Formats: sequence, structure tokens, C-alpha cells
Amino acid sequence: MPELRIDPFPSAAELNTLFSAAWGSPHSRDFTAILSRSLAHVGAYHDDRLVGFVNVAWDGGIHAFILDTSVHPEMRRQGIATRMVRQATSLARERGAEWLHVDFEPHLTGFYRACGFTPHRSRADQAQVRSPAREAGKSRSQNQPAMVTRTTPQRGIAEGPPQDTTFPRASRLAMKDNTN
Repeated sequence: MPELRIDPFPSAAELNTLFSAAWGSPHSRDFTAILSRSLAHVGAYHDDRLVGFVNVAWDGGIHAFILDTSVHPEMRRQGIATRMVRQATSLARERGAEWLHVDFEPHLTGFYRACGFTPHRSRADQAQVRSPAREAGKSRSQNQPAMVTRTTPQRGIAEGPPQDTTFPRASRLAMKDNTN
């Protein structure tokens, strides 16, 4: 079973190799600036080789975002991504994020549900709020759902995240942390 490392700061070569294999296209990028601003990131290592990765970006406040969930094709279907996303959720909670968001391909809906996310609609979606992006015909792809997880219990806060006028029709998934 691969070892999970918290904030391992993998080299650009390690990440580019993993992303190229996982996404089937060449990657060549320096991730130093991105990872230094992240709330957290988790790497999965097998025999000291990076075989999985997830990044948790954040807005500096209560919202964090799961990005780049990747597992090397030779290591898939072993629960690595699930372990990394669950670890990332715990880290986001510990480091002060109250909401954890993720965009994903439709075929990954079951995966994120298995990680504890459940359907959730934003207030903007419920109220059919109009936004400049929507008016211009620019909105989140109908093929790319979104999810959000509540990492801390609500304390007198109205249900749902702050109003989302950027992507009013995005499907959302949420998970409440009822451990406290």
C-alpha cells in the first residue's frame, strides 16, 4: 500500500511525470509557486516514487478546492485516490477551511460520493440568480458537475454555502462534518 505524505513538495519532474501518465498528455510545468500557496497537498508514494497526488488550493478564508486528483494508471483501483481525498478533506478541516469544493468529470460522480460528498445546490441555483457570466452565455460546462463538502458543523448559519452567482446552474455535492 503506498505511503501518503502530507505537503511533500514533489519536484516538477515528479509531478510532470505523474500528470503525463495519469492524464495521457505531456506536461511540463514548474509547480513551486502553486504548491507554496496551497492550503495542503497530499502525495502517494510507492517505493519512493510519486504515484498519486491531490492539491488543496484555497481562497485564504473558509473555502478550499480539491485540484489535480491523479493516480498513476498502473496503481489505480487500489483506493489510493480515495485515501488521498479523505486525507485532503481532514487537512482542509484542520487548517480552517469550512467548505471544500471540487470540479470533476461526470464519470467521477460515484467516486466523490464514495468520499463522502452528497448533492447540494447553491442558493443562487435555487433562486435562479442571473450573473454576468451567464448573461454572456459563459457558464460551467454542462458536462462538468461540481461538489462541495462542509468540513465543519454549521453554527447558526443558513443552510448552504455563500451565494454562488458565478455558476448558478452547477450541480453541487456537499458533506457535513458531524464529528464535532
